[in-house]
Amino acid sequence: MSVKIRLQRHGKKGKPFFHIVVADSRARRDGRFIEKLGTYNPITNPATIDLNVDSAVKWLNNGAQPTDTARAILSYKGALYKKHLQGGVAKGAFDEAEAEKRFNAWLEAKDAKVQGKVEGLSKAQADAKKAALEAEIKVNEARVAAAAQAEADAKAAEEAANAPAEEVVAEETTEGEAPAAETEENTEA
Repeated sequence: MSVKIRLQRHGKKGKPFFHIVVADSRARRDGRFIEKLGTYNPITNPATIDLNVDSAVKWLNNGAQPTDTARAILSYKGALYKKHLQGGVAKGAFDEAEAEKRFNAWLEAKDAKVQGKVEGLSKAQADAKKAALEAEIKVNEARVAAAAQAEADAKAAEEAANAPAEEVVAEETTEGEAPAAETEENTEA
């Protein structure tokens, strides 16, 4: 019986979610499995992987062959590295405590790298949001300025339309008043 570590697809259309399982190679992709090792969600950024590393190493030592994608996931989570370190312990290169120390140091470095990526993504998202807000403020200021300019132009056009009519009325009254003013001067003299 050939045993594989592979992915079982779950989730909706367009939103995949995978279970990492140990299964007989003759079983269907989403069919019967021997043991569930964890989950993999590629939709999140960075991808969310929950894996039982010790169980995965046990199956790798028993001869289970990972598929290409499962091998990448096992490598990412350190299962292949832990298997490699156990090989060094078996050969007598170092003891179990040294292997555990090396694995924990590798895990801390990997977690720091992943955390750096998460922070970088959140910073980039915040910068993009800030740039969009500044662009929106600039557009709104341009709209307000254009509306104020249009209002000023409309007011000026209205004043220009009303001004000649007022000037004509003022000229007519000035012409009519001038003789009256002369007559008043004449009557006083």
